[in-house]
This record gives sequence, structure tokens and C-alpha cells, in this order.
Amino acid sequence: MRRRLALFAAIVVGLAGCSAPSQPAQDTVVLGLGSEPDSLNPVLGYAPDGGALMFDGLVRRTPDLKLRPALAESLPEVEGEQVTFTLRQGVTFHGGKALTSADVAYTYEQVLKAANNSPIRGDYAAVEKVEAPDPRTVVFRLRYPYAPILQRATLGIVPAGSDVSGTPAGTGPYAFVSWTKGDKITLKANERYWGAAPAIKKLVLAYTSDDNARATRMAAGEFTATELPPKAVARFRGQRGMTVHEVPTADYRGVMFPLDQPVTGDLAIRKALGLAVDRAAMVSAILAGSGSPAFGPIAPGTDWHNPAVNGSAAPDRVRAAATLEEAGWKAGADGMRAKDGTPARFTLMYPAGDSLRKELALAVASDAKQIGIDVRLAGLDWDAIDRRMSKDALIMGWGSPYDPDYTNYELFHSSFAGQGYFNPGRYRNPDVDRLLDAGRGTSDRAARKKAYDEVQRRISDDAVWLYLVYLKHTYVVRGDWTGLTPGVEAHEHATGGLLGTVVSWKPAS
Repeated sequence: MRRRLALFAAIVVGLAGCSAPSQPAQDTVVLGLGSEPDSLNPVLGYAPDGGALMFDGLVRRTPDLKLRPALAESLPEVEGEQVTFTLRQGVTFHGGKALTSADVAYTYEQVLKAANNSPIRGDYAAVEKVEAPDPRTVVFRLRYPYAPILQRATLGIVPAGSDVSGTPAGTGPYAFVSWTKGDKITLKANERYWGAAPAIKKLVLAYTSDDNARATRMAAGEFTATELPPKAVARFRGQRGMTVHEVPTADYRGVMFPLDQPVTGDLAIRKALGLAVDRAAMVSAILAGSGSPAFGPIAPGTDWHNPAVNGSAAPDRVRAAATLEEAGWKAGADGMRAKDGTPARFTLMYPAGDSLRKELALAVASDAKQIGIDVRLAGLDWDAIDRRMSKDALIMGWGSPYDPDYTNYELFHSSFAGQGYFNPGRYRNPDVDRLLDAGRGTSDRAARKKAYDEVQRRISDDAVWLYLVYLKHTYVVRGDWTGLTPGVEAHEHATGGLLGTVVSWKPAS
């Protein structure tokens, strides 16, 4: 989640100290972004899926989710436990150093090095080592056949020997200039880029976590583009010089339950809430129609979705109440339930500046009250949320359209239980562990589909999360540009989002 939020580039009309200039520069753009990264180093989890702009991976994704060669000359065959890449010739880092296979080997070695505590280390568990037998050849030695290995090769490459704690040079279309923490990052175009040089020569990435503040700054002319919750973009629809973009996604919102706690750890409570919430109302009222009901972690319409994992968008509170009664949760005189002296009560957290999650939390609490469950809300900053995830429920977001191994392994495998935003609810199911291991350990598509269909069914049966909605990402862009290419976006959509195509943007006139 927040720790792995990748950064994408942006557009604005020049920013000095984050205030709008009187004469906007035509080759300077800035985007208002909602979340600032903790690090700009790919080794420490910065934009591992290819949206950094300062860095290139061996491969890259196009908006239609196809993989294309980047630093690699071509896409290799993936078979067995060895995958070999040949590097593109003539690529240099921003400082002028030539790219070689030693840089690639070093990058992956640092991700895998336990002492670096990389948050994406688990994503590369299949990689035993990466070798550089000659300057242009990179050999991945795998512990087992791993179908998504090319998907993982979007990781940005850093120079051999670079400081893991610093901001290294990259080979990407933009180079680092400065970072004012809590405010903005400035980038400049890489005029020696091996690909097409970007038309936008300066990018300023300005950070404003509060949705309402970001909308206000967009309206004031500080940002050329930003992403906002669906209801917040309404004020910009129909405005001259403004375009609202709605983009399909695999990005869901739901309630993460801490499973070691007496109330949220009770299956009947979780199942009853799944029956009681009004997902249809959430889509229409909170998302303004820009989304759909959610019932599991893999989005409908994607290849890996199990259509048997579904439900009703309308609530069934009679059935929800019966579920609670059968499990011993009895209603008192005030309508609130208890079991063996334990009230049916828990706290639901949400990030205070996220208006969409706040509204979803309010809706969950309201629906829960109607079946006798007392949900108490807490709008907190992320540091406070971090400390409380083992005890309190949380409105969370995840989801990826790339491969079913993405996100789901870390969210539901017991080996990740309690590791920050990976499996924060401490879900442990040996059968799910076995299925997840089988899914990432074979390249047979039919076998993988069967495994992930069963994972989805088990997650649903265990009511591990309360899935609420899938989103459409909604953007506001000022001015007329070519090169904005929408595609199906992930939760961490900086890596493949509409604004991540900024390298191709050009003024339309």
C-alpha cells in the first residue's frame, strides 16, 4: 500500500514553492499527487512495475498491459529455471556511465540482500541469483519455473555500487534534479535518452495527500493534472479547457480484518457484514457510478477472475441477522449484539485525508448498525494506522491486472502474516499457502488458472476481507494534449496509470 506506492510523473504549469506562476512555461508541467514515496531507489521498492520515469527495467509495459523490450534488446523465452536477456547497446545512465549487465546483476542482488530489508524482496523469491557472464548478457537463475518472471523484470536498474539509501542515477527519460520532502520533486528531461526524448522538459511532482486540498489547488490553476475521487471531479466536468478521464482498473477498496481479535476474528461477524453492506449504494452514491461492486481480490473482466466468486450488490440483512443469531451473537435491548459478554464492536480505521475511504467507512458503519454491529470509526494518519493494524480493521486498497501472483501472494500467504501492509490481518491457511505456491511455481496456464480459482474461492469462504467496490480512476487534465493513453490500471497505478504516459505527452496545438 502506502509503502509501495509507486511514483509517476506529472504535469503542471510551473511551480515555485508550489505556487502557480504568472507566466506558465510551455515545457514545464506538474502533477498534483496524493502520496509521496519513502524512497526514490528501485532497490527499496520505488516503482517496481515500471512507472518511475527516472529508471528503465529490462522490459516495460504499454497501457494495454503488453510487455515490450526496454533495456533488453528483445523479450526472451521463459522456460524452466534459466532466463537470459541480452542488453540493448548504447544505453547510458544519467551521469554518462554506460549500462552493462553488472548493473542489472547488482540491482537484483541488492533487492535480494536481506540486510537491505527491501519491501519488494518477497516478489523476487523465485530468483536464486542474477549473473553477468559478459557485458551484454544477463542470466536469471530461478529456484523453480516462475511464470511471472518477465512481469517482474520491469524493476528499474541502478548503477553497480550505488548507495542503496540514496537516489541513484537511472537510464530513464527523466533525470533527478531535487526533492523537497513533503512538497515536491523536480525532474528534467534526459536529452541523451536511448528512446524518444520527451517533449516536456521539466516535471514537478507536487504532493498533497488531502483530496479536497488537491481539488482546490487544481481549480486554482496550480496543477495541470491530478487524480481525484469520482465525486470530486464533478466540479470540473464541462469546464472549458478541462478534461475528465475515467479509466478502468483492477483497484479495489475493502475492509481488512485483524483475524486474531475476538470480534473481527469471528467468521460469522465477517460473513454477516458481507451480506449487510449495500454495495450498489456505494457505487451510485460514493463513486458517482464510476465503479462496480467487489466480491474478491481479482477483478471481473480479467483473465484470472473466478466468476463463481460473486454476490449481490444489494444487501440481505435478514440473512445477515440470521447468520449472527446462529453463531450466538444475540441482540440486546438497544439492538446491538453481544456473545458471551463480548459486544459486537470494533474500530474501523481510514486515512484521514482520503475522502473516498472515509465515505466508504461511514457507509460500512451505517450498514453494520442495522444488523446490530457497532463499528466505531477512526480517521488517522498513516503512522498511527501502521501501529494499530494488528488490532483494528482498516479500509484498504489493493489490486493488480498483471498476474494473479501479484499482491495476492503477499496478502494471503502465511509467511507474510503481519508484515506491514502485506497480510496485515495475519491470515493463515495451509491450503491457500499450497495453492499460492503452486500458482507461482508452474508455467502451465491451465494449472495456474485452477489454482487461482481455488484461492479466490477459499478467500471468499473464509471472508478474509470485506470487499466493497472496484474503482474507475478519475483524472482531471487542464489543456489539450496528445499522448494520454488510458489502460487498465492497478491499485499502485503510478506504474501504469494515465499520468505515467507523460513521457509521450505533447501540446495538441
